[in-house]
Amino acid sequence: MTAQLHPHRAERVELPGPYGPIAALRTAGDTTILLVPGYTGSKEDFAPLLDGFADAGFRAVAIDLPGQYESPGPADEQAYLPAALGKVVATVAEFLGGGVILLGHSYGGLVARGAVLAGAPVAGLTLMDSGPAELPEGPRREALKQGEPLLRKDGIEAAYSVREAMNERFPSWAQVPAELKAFYRRRFVSSSPHALLGMADGLRNEPDLVDSLAETLAVRTLPSLVVTGEGDDAWSVESQRDMADRLGARFETVPGAAHSPNTENPAGLLDVLISAWR
Repeated sequence: MTAQLHPHRAERVELPGPYGPIAALRTAGDTTILLVPGYTGSKEDFAPLLDGFADAGFRAVAIDLPGQYESPGPADEQAYLPAALGKVVATVAEFLGGGVILLGHSYGGLVARGAVLAGAPVAGLTLMDSGPAELPEGPRREALKQGEPLLRKDGIEAAYSVREAMNERFPSWAQVPAELKAFYRRRFVSSSPHALLGMADGLRNEPDLVDSLAETLAVRTLPSLVVTGEGDDAWSVESQRDMADRLGARFETVPGAAHSPNTENPAGLLDVLISAWR
């Protein structure tokens, strides 16, 4: 189980951003794909996919959003809402030369649609395990609610300690290699607390913007794809299928995966994405 530590041939680069350099992993290739991670995520979430994209001829660029892991961000929670981060991603797409295929995972999907609504120069949009609006009621939303006061009162180290203690209750956590656990901790505590709080606010309050997005995609004749793990436990598969219908988008599921097919079944996800994008 290597997940985010999966070996790859991508190079670590920095792209210009409004708050400082945006950390990225970049492969060689022709058609550019811009990969946007979700809440508490990072560019490394796409590590198991990078060589597969490159072998298929795609130049993959996976980023840390401002405030995530190795990308600095401002001390302003409002700067981490989907619309605000969408404008940042739009500038990254422009810097990469435009005409990129944009993929957003989970919260990154809300950001990616914000980028398209902000006029990002993209050739297509893929939303992966992301929903039409705020995160529905369930364990993930409850964890956000419980984590906010702890993060505000005791800081990011204390918040991660509680998160780690919760993980210890699951038998599968014992199977996670020590180096991967160390990476999860390093990534979390390196992130901006303002980013964690702002993104959590976005996850709990984002409105349904599917109709606006559908209109924008239609006017710009941009193809779109909605893909999800067959067992997604964040936004339901049914809600994502309905979103695809409203967008006029192709809809695909990845077998043997839940909310993160990029690490749970990267080979299956690559098959879906490369086929759809081609």
